[in-house]
Amino acid sequence: MFGLPGQTLAQWQSDLERTIALQPDHISTYCLTYEEDTEFFLRHSRGEFREDPESDARFLESAMQMLEGAGFEHYEISNYARPGFASAHNRGYWAGDDYLGIGPSAFSTVGMQRRQNVCDYRAYADRVLAGSSPVSSTENLTPAMKRTERIALALRTREGIPSHELTAWPNESSEFIGLGLLREFNGNFVLTPRGKLLADSVAEAFF
Repeated sequence: MFGLPGQTLAQWQSDLERTIALQPDHISTYCLTYEEDTEFFLRHSRGEFREDPESDARFLESAMQMLEGAGFEHYEISNYARPGFASAHNRGYWAGDDYLGIGPSAFSTVGMQRRQNVCDYRAYADRVLAGSSPVSSTENLTPAMKRTERIALALRTREGIPSHELTAWPNESSEFIGLGLLREFNGNFVLTPRGKLLADSVAEAFF
């Protein structure tokens, strides 16, 4: 994980070197996010911790260079794998396939409905042991919501998104290509290395 308070680029690179030395088949690298109801979020709101997008971009660039240089395929912005070891679950999720989440707080998406289990682990266990549903909330998705998620998730992957799925935004597509953030490859729009640093901003332009 990078973007931690006080973390330096040298420390991050050392972490990557040590991880590579362990010879794993799969590595996930995530930037710290400040989630509500956490100590980090409270300290961030008090100004004790600050986000630094430019620093986070340097961390991500370093990860891409080092891990790809070590033979890992960068198959999704946060995930790297040796050839043949990309996560089947992850790829299904990014493709918009149905999935079931098991455990407290877990999400499931089946068809056009998304469900979340109760967050408290005691309540979750009580419900399961009593033979009751652990689901605490449901959300009915619309075609527009599914399309938005499809674009955002597909753009994060190595394969990108079929060009025809972005035909409603010809100006945006051309602009990002001109800026060197997108490229066309095998009939798909794919983020460039520079575009990966701004993936969320690129995806938002197509919503």
